[in-house]
Parts: sequence; structure tokens; C-alpha cells
Amino acid sequence: MKKFALFIIFGLILGFSVPTQAQRFAIVDTELILSKLPEYGQAKKQLDQLSRTWQGEVEALRSEADALQKAFNAEKVLLTAEMRDDRLAEIKKKEEEATELQRKYFGPEGEVYKKRIALVRPIQDKVYNAIQDIAKRKKLDVVFDKSSDLITLYNSSRADITEAVLKKLGVTD
Repeated sequence: MKKFALFIIFGLILGFSVPTQAQRFAIVDTELILSKLPEYGQAKKQLDQLSRTWQGEVEALRSEADALQKAFNAEKVLLTAEMRDDRLAEIKKKEEEATELQRKYFGPEGEVYKKRIALVRPIQDKVYNAIQDIAKRKKLDVVFDKSSDLITLYNSSRADITEAVLKKLGVTD
């Protein structure tokens, strides 16, 4: 009982001695902002075009490997053991070329990733800097991005600074 009373007294003393401050926060929709920036749309189109081109190259190699496999399946009964091994090695080599090309273009450190960083990161930095400037000007403590994986249970339209960021970036409808 004494421990419980001491705990309550300690909690009350600590509660009154530590000042509490309300945090000021805001919500922003970066996906909406990016979609309204013309340079982001251009960068996205360029990335999509490169991706389609490179995907076509990978698919062409895979098609070649498939054609070699079909030809091998049709002729394998007529081939000697050495010829079968040679053809299988050729098919495997073509498949490995396709896999390596796919990794080169679309892997974690691939060309698409590098191009995305080169094209999109400056735009994202521009948006981030605008958000940061507005947050400092409005003396906000936290800004949540409602287009990310963050779950927003409640947001007031007063806290949404998306339009202010668009205005700062000079984007109008």
C-alpha cells in the first residue's frame, strides 16, 4: 500500500513539474504534389520509355532461349550426346545472358534505379525543401505524408498543407 501511495505521489509531482506542450502537425500529400509537377511527369515518361525498351531487350533474349529450347526438343532424338550437351550449354548461356541483362537494367543497383535517382531525386528534394520551409514558417513540429504507408486516422483540412506547397512551387491547376 505504501508503495502504491509513493507511486501516486511521485507521478503527481513528476506530472506537474514537467511542462507539456501541444505538438503542431500537418498533413501533406506528396503523391498529389508530384503528380501536378510537369517535370515529374516528364521524368516518369522518360523512365517508363527506358523500362519498356530495356524490357524488350530482355524479352528478346528470353525468346531466343525459348526458340533454342523448342528446336532442341524437336531434334534431341537425332542428336549425339555431344551435340545435345552443346545445345543445352547454348540454351543455358542464352538464359543466363537474359537473366544478367535483366539484373543489369532492373536489379537493386540497376540502370532503372540509377536513372530514377538522377531524374526524380532533384524533384523530390525540391518538394521536400518546400515542405520544410512551410513547416518552419508555420512552426510545425511534425508533417505527415498521407500518400505514404503512414496510416492517418484523422486529419483536419486545416492541417493539410498540400495546397501551400503547390503554391510555393508555383504549380496551379
